[in-house]
Amino acid sequence: MDFESGKSGRIGDMSRSVPCVLRLVMVALGAGAAFAQSPDGAAVYARHCARCHETDKTGWAARRDALGKLPPDAILAQLHTGIMALMATLTDEEKRAVASYISGKPVEAFRTAAPPEPEGLCPAGSKASDLLSGPRWNGWGGDISNSRFQPADMAGISAGQVSRLKLKWAFGFPLASVVWSQPVVSGGRVFVGSQNGAVYSLDAKSGCTYWTYQASPAGVRSAVTIGPRSASNGFAVYFGDLEARVHAVDAITGQALWKVKVDEHPLARVTGAVQLYEGRLYVPVASFEEGPAADPKYECCTFRGSLVALDAQTGKQIWKTYVIPAAPRRTRKNASGTQLWGPSGGGIWSAPTIDRKRRLIYVATGDHYSDPEEGFGDSVVAIEMDSGKIAWGRKLLEGDRWNLGCIAGDKVGCPKGEGPDFDFGSSAILHTLSGGREVLLAGQKSGVLHILDPDQRGAVIRQVRVGKGGIIGGIEWGTAADNDKIYVAVSDLDRTNPEAGGGLTAIQIATGEKVWHVPAPKPPCLGQQGCSAAQPSAVTLIPGVVFSGSLDGHLRAYATADGKLLWDLDTRKPFSTVNNVPGAGGSMNGAGPAVVDGMLFLNSGYGFLGGAAGNVLLAFSVDGR
Repeated sequence: MDFESGKSGRIGDMSRSVPCVLRLVMVALGAGAAFAQSPDGAAVYARHCARCHETDKTGWAARRDALGKLPPDAILAQLHTGIMALMATLTDEEKRAVASYISGKPVEAFRTAAPPEPEGLCPAGSKASDLLSGPRWNGWGGDISNSRFQPADMAGISAGQVSRLKLKWAFGFPLASVVWSQPVVSGGRVFVGSQNGAVYSLDAKSGCTYWTYQASPAGVRSAVTIGPRSASNGFAVYFGDLEARVHAVDAITGQALWKVKVDEHPLARVTGAVQLYEGRLYVPVASFEEGPAADPKYECCTFRGSLVALDAQTGKQIWKTYVIPAAPRRTRKNASGTQLWGPSGGGIWSAPTIDRKRRLIYVATGDHYSDPEEGFGDSVVAIEMDSGKIAWGRKLLEGDRWNLGCIAGDKVGCPKGEGPDFDFGSSAILHTLSGGREVLLAGQKSGVLHILDPDQRGAVIRQVRVGKGGIIGGIEWGTAADNDKIYVAVSDLDRTNPEAGGGLTAIQIATGEKVWHVPAPKPPCLGQQGCSAAQPSAVTLIPGVVFSGSLDGHLRAYATADGKLLWDLDTRKPFSTVNNVPGAGGSMNGAGPAVVDGMLFLNSGYGFLGGAAGNVLLAFSVDGR
């Protein structure tokens, strides 16, 4: 099937049947939201959008009043150039009409697809450095095991100094209401992607901009991974975008080296960081096909999650492995008479984990979008790095078939036997116990931490419940592990009770014992937009300290020994930025902080899924020096 041209009449023509609700959901979730002006905006909204935005109680489809809080310019830009450009069926006038109705504000016509040229450029002639020597945080998890643990010699900050951290500089992302890309720091530079589709190289000490690379109007959510450009020719940064393209860019100059599309499905995306090992890039592929499935006329679903191996020097594909091996086929028709397809789903949202000893790659997968339930959704899957063959898969939840049709009032688009949407959003951690035994640690949206045996095809050693779980609950984006403990933050967002949810637990890996648990503090922002105790962000660990971000806009640092609160930072406020972009903090959801060479780098802002909008990268140092 020709997915790009839509010759089948199904996927290519999908945009004719996708309602405005899904475009707004997708804009806010992965690429913003949209506003504009016109007197008949209320009618357009009622016809295309209200079906989910007025009935959803889960938080997936933002309410109209929540959408109205987002920056109009950022939302309009994403409607024209992000994932919405793929999905849009409304005219420019209709987009402005709906946007004006939702926001209550007139919105200017769309001006440009790219963010403005940044101010605050670094001085000309800045010298390049060896990006892979000295303190660094590379990729999503800081190492190929995805431990999210930064050793003392790399962190440069001790537990006793954390309370003295002060803001050194702030950088504002233009045309953004969500900040999601894990900051990566190496060689004195910060590399970070953005909702506006740009990747920035900044000076770690001052925040000035070395270069800006415009990758994709749909946005860059993944962390970058730094590696050799060639055997003797500098360094490259590698990353994926929300149009399922992988880019290689010269790390010093920002010049494009190559880019390739790794999946032709129109809703495919790369959200997890690519993993670089022995000259190959391992690329996780996810999608947002759960979105249009809410439309009863959409022929759900045909996307299958995959892992793709590329040659790092050329971008040439070496192999591609679907975690659902069987191709989708026609199944049944829904109550609206629309043809349905399956199996589907199994998106890989997170960074792969490398196992050198066994020469395996571990990925944690998403749920199934449609019937039948085949393959390895809601699983940890081991793939042979040399051949791409699936070595084994450990399915950790049966019956999880879910899409956004399940939140609509009539549920016409929902699969039979609706599942709980308890998929994996976070990477598995490969961890070595003190006696030398290795285990896999996988946190799930069910609120369960799974401890698996890689020598026994992922057999379950034990399971530890730390939260209730939910569609946007449980363990969302990432855990962190040190020598003997794993630290697990929980979302468990409850839209009806902003004080519910959250909490941080330390677990003894060898025994599964809960060493300590700290409930979420009462959110100081109660009554404000997007305020919640939920802690969905990935946690970050340095010796003696674990950092956890919250939807209430606070980053909190806890002692690893007993959970004592060491530092509490409130980011829900305006910031002056080094690039003169109006800046403000908001909720934290997704990436955790990076701690490198005496500084802490932190994203703030997540204007969706119950969160408050924001657009800043914040850099802290001891006493602000």
